[in-house]
Amino acid sequence: MSADPHDPPVNDRRIGQALKAVRLQLGLTQDELGIAAGVSRFVVGRIERGKLDRVALQTLRSVAAATDVDVDLMVRWRGGELGRVVSARHAAMHEALALQMSTEPGWTCEPEVSFSIYGERGVIDALAWHASSRCLLVIELKSELVDINDLMATMDRRLRLATEIADKRGWRAATVSAWVAIADGRTNRRAFARHRTTLRAKFPEDGHTIRRWLRRPAGPIRALSFMPFEHVALGGGVVAGARRVRTLGSVRRAGQNLPDEP
Repeated sequence: MSADPHDPPVNDRRIGQALKAVRLQLGLTQDELGIAAGVSRFVVGRIERGKLDRVALQTLRSVAAATDVDVDLMVRWRGGELGRVVSARHAAMHEALALQMSTEPGWTCEPEVSFSIYGERGVIDALAWHASSRCLLVIELKSELVDINDLMATMDRRLRLATEIADKRGWRAATVSAWVAIADGRTNRRAFARHRTTLRAKFPEDGHTIRRWLRRPAGPIRALSFMPFEHVALGGGVVAGARRVRTLGSVRRAGQNLPDEP
C-alpha cells in the first residue's frame, strides 16, 4: 500500500507524537498547553498530528518549551550530517592560515589553543606570537558568519584572557590584537554587508591593514577580513561545495593576498 501523499513526513509525525505524549504525561489538555504557549488549541493539535509544514518554527519551540521539551533541528545534506561539511571547511581554513603565517617572518602560530581560567573554558582557533615585538594575536576563523553578537562577545572574552593564556607558554605580551578571518563567499559577504557598521566598529581594520601589520607588527590592532581558503586540497581531497581545487602552490599565493571587504 502506497503512502498517502497528504501524510506528514515520518520525522514530523514523531515530533508530534512525542510532544503529545509529554502533554498527556503532564495531565494537560490541548487548551491548557495552548494557553501556556500563547497559541490556540488548534495549533497544538496540528503540531501533535505532525502537520509541521504549516507551523512556524518559533511556534513549535514555544509549544515545546511550555512542557520543558527542547527541540533540536538536525540539518542533513545528501544523506549525511552537515557537521562534517562545516568541519571540513574549518579545517581547510586552518590549513590556509598555517600557510599564510608560515610566510610571515618572526611569527609562531599555535592552532586550537584550549583554555580553562577561573571557570571560563573554550578554544581559540589560533594564537600567534611575535617575539621581537611582543605582539600577541588572537585569531578567529569563521566558516559561516551567522551570529555577530556571539562573535563579538566571544572575541572580547578571548582577548581578556589572552595574556594569561600566553603567559603559560612563556609569551610575555606587550599588546594583544584580534583578527577575525571569514571564509570568502557570497553568503558571508552578504551577511557582512548587513552588519557592516557594527562589525567595523568592533574590528575597524581590513585585509590590507592586517597584511601590513603582520609584516611589521606594532601596537594593538582589531581586524576583520575575508579568507580565500577555497577548499585547500593538499592530498587531492576536495571540501564540499568547492568551485575549483587549488594546488598547494596556488594556496600559498592566495594566502599572501587576502581579499578585503567589498
